[in-house]
Amino acid sequence: MPPIPPIPPIPPIPPFEFGPGGWGDWGGDFGPGPGSGRRGGRRRMFESGELRLVLLKLISDQPRHGYDLIRAIEELTHGSYAPSPGVVYPTLTMLQDMGHISEAEAEGSRKVFAATPEGEAYLAERREEAEGLIERLSGLGEHKRKASGAPIKRAVGNLLAALWQRVTREDADEETLHDVAAILDEAAQKIERLRKA
Repeated sequence: MPPIPPIPPIPPIPPFEFGPGGWGDWGGDFGPGPGSGRRGGRRRMFESGELRLVLLKLISDQPRHGYDLIRAIEELTHGSYAPSPGVVYPTLTMLQDMGHISEAEAEGSRKVFAATPEGEAYLAERREEAEGLIERLSGLGEHKRKASGAPIKRAVGNLLAALWQRVTREDADEETLHDVAAILDEAAQKIERLRKA
């Protein structure tokens, strides 16, 4: 009689990362976050022309080079999003070609850009849209700051661990799954009812 093969171990719980993009490696199964799009993909951070407007606004606030712009956006979003150099630098070239920015005098080897009068006029016409985009990035950062707090991350990590261990046990019948769902629903309702003291 051939030996009985060993029971495979329970797979390790994926690393937990709670933030605007969803629930880390658990993402799509637990619902989209503010930065996500339809299931299986993410909505683009910027639509056509929006990144150009954001960069122009940041350059208008103070002269900046490409890396500084990437870092500024990353700081606005508390690390949730940073545009790639492959997107930022061609956009800066486009802004130059449009006459909205020009190279400014600066120390070091990096190109620093400043807004031209034409760029300032263009920005003034779209001030509300530009400020709205900056607010959107800041809001994303605020969401990340709150959601990634250590107590929340620890508690949700514990919840996922307990959930995974319980529902993968051999005795997890239909009644057990309904009981677990009821506990989760009750917790969700209590969280929704929380009010600031």
